Amino acid sequence: MEEFEKPEIPTTPTQPPPKNEHLADLVDHYWGSINYVTSLIKASELKAGLILSFYGILLNFIYQGTGTILENVSNDTVFYVLLGLWVFCTATSVYYCIRCFIPKIEGNYDKNMFFFGDVISKFGSIKEFSKTFYKVSSNETELFEQLGEQIFIISKIAAWKFRNVKRAIRFLAMGLVLLFITAIYYAVLMFT
Repeated sequence: MEEFEKPEIPTTPTQPPPKNEHLADLVDHYWGSINYVTSLIKASELKAGLILSFYGILLNFIYQGTGTILENVSNDTVFYVLLGLWVFCTATSVYYCIRCFIPKIEGNYDKNMFFFGDVISKFGSIKEFSKTFYKVSSNETELFEQLGEQIFIISKIAAWKFRNVKRAIRFLAMGLVLLFITAIYYAVLMFT
């Protein structure tokens, strides 16, 4: 019987994959991060819109009953103080909701080919931008630096918008508590 040679098992570790093998994964990772943070911006604006819609419904109900209520408590200082505090909280909450919708542009950074404002103002003509875009896209280090900067900037914008939504919700909660206290105070006035 003929003996076969066993294949030699390599004893040296395999070489690392070529540098560009995971480039597509990295690009997807960066763009996925940008899309995620952009979706957070949309979510903050959606929340602010829902708060404003709630106020629209609430203020409509209050407006319909205002005449009757004001006739019954024409000279009660405590009632008007509570009502004034509620109006302050509501106005402040609406202010923060509206701030959330204001476009926020962070312009104190180096030019970035992924920021629309820089594309039209800092890269020259359409041909010059196109050449720069290709050049940067061909250079991994520069490409990922530009993408990373854009992620940082839009994350900063998302954090600012969510701070405004958080403040709007806090004042909404305080306003609802004050409105509840005002309603109880009004009920006590009417039944005593």
